[in-house]
Amino acid sequence: MSELSKLTISAARDAMRAGDVTSAEITEACLTEIEAADALGAFVHKTPEIALAQAKAADARIKAGDAPAMCGIPLGIKDLFCTRGVPSQAASRILEGFRPEYESTVSQNLWDNGAVMLGKLNMDEFAMGSSNETSAYGNAVNPWRRGNDDTALTPGGSSGGSASAVAADLCLAATGTDTGGSIRQPAAFVGITGLKPTYGRCSRWGVVAFASSLDQAGPMTKTVRDAAIMLQAMAGHDPKDSTSAKLPLPDFEAALTGDIRGKKIGIPREYRMDGMPQEIESLWHQGAEMMRDAGAEIVDISLPHTKYALPAYYVIAPAEASSNLARYDGVRYGHRATLAQGDGITQMYEKTRAQGFGHEVQRRVMIGTYVLSAGFYDAYYNRARKVRTLIKKDFDDVFATGIDAILTPATPSAAFGLGEMAEADPVQMYLNDVFTVTVNLAGLPGIAVPAGLDKSGLPLGLQLIGRPWQEDALLNTAYALETAAGFVSKPVKWW
Repeated sequence: MSELSKLTISAARDAMRAGDVTSAEITEACLTEIEAADALGAFVHKTPEIALAQAKAADARIKAGDAPAMCGIPLGIKDLFCTRGVPSQAASRILEGFRPEYESTVSQNLWDNGAVMLGKLNMDEFAMGSSNETSAYGNAVNPWRRGNDDTALTPGGSSGGSASAVAADLCLAATGTDTGGSIRQPAAFVGITGLKPTYGRCSRWGVVAFASSLDQAGPMTKTVRDAAIMLQAMAGHDPKDSTSAKLPLPDFEAALTGDIRGKKIGIPREYRMDGMPQEIESLWHQGAEMMRDAGAEIVDISLPHTKYALPAYYVIAPAEASSNLARYDGVRYGHRATLAQGDGITQMYEKTRAQGFGHEVQRRVMIGTYVLSAGFYDAYYNRARKVRTLIKKDFDDVFATGIDAILTPATPSAAFGLGEMAEADPVQMYLNDVFTVTVNLAGLPGIAVPAGLDKSGLPLGLQLIGRPWQEDALLNTAYALETAAGFVSKPVKWW
């Protein structure tokens, strides 16, 4: 039975249509795997009753011949998505006990398409982190290990539980969110595919907000084809989200021809960082050669404002976070501190937020509040917004020259050990986003594809950045890269 959880979305869809297997059987196989995988810390709220009921309904729909591609596919849902009647606490103590009376648009779209919810997945608190070490539930753990070393490794963040669950075959795919790399970095760390769509392609309604002008939901899957199938179900215009784009959805799966002959792939010189590990440099070079062998033209390009991306991001994101997180005050829902005799409302706010928010969230809220304060608004926040405009213009200028996609590393390293970085300098941790934040600042689609292993046997990924609203073309380029790289490695089961 456990072999069924290893299926891709496309293979499961085809097998269910052919009558070879039912959604209930695949769902039960996943639930069995989840029960045996607590050591990974990936699933934090399990929903077997919901899963089996949805699987039964999906099987009836498939039998009736009225089934979309995602029908019957068992998924994990990042704890940032509100799910009706199921705990949704963004991995934070401040939302303990919160069970929404509504469903996020993205998860509702998936259920409307017949998908099955296995449960909620671990993540960094309020999506703030690159290693899944800021979660109120405890760490999520990478299913990969370095050779014979049994050091627990990070699955990346903030979508660490999603990455771990997909890589360990606990589910067929998972939802993630990406504010500065939180889909692409963990996908690269565990050897799966992670797609961040164009800002506005997937609704943000019902997704707990971190930085509203940067957040975007996307699929985390075992293959590029699966990412295309899942995005089709997740995306679409939503009148409840004012930033949701009213644009027709292309057929993402139909775009996967693998033919990229004549396409221009840009290699940005600014992404060659000082101290970049040789393995990352070599993989990037190999990726460019793979694209050239597939018939693409490789072009050196310049994105001159790249060096300002991290500082701009770490002003804009905390500023928006401090504004968004002001609503968590202990008044209406979630955690409320126990008050001493004589405490007033100010003490309630202070104690609730001090108890409810972890250190990283507190740090970012304080930074954000500082850069938005009267004396510093122009010096920091407004300046960062101007830099963001210049970063977006860099990409616009490059795409205007006929570049179809941009190839970069996904991460500056392979997965590192849990605890190796978190307690040191937090700025070191922020450098994990160096290749990914520009994509969020510019609102572009980006995808991480597994492309090789480092000397310790850990997966490494490459990133492709596409033109806005052209996820179909980006997915096709990623499909060509995936085919050329031929990455089939899986973690050795230890959990």
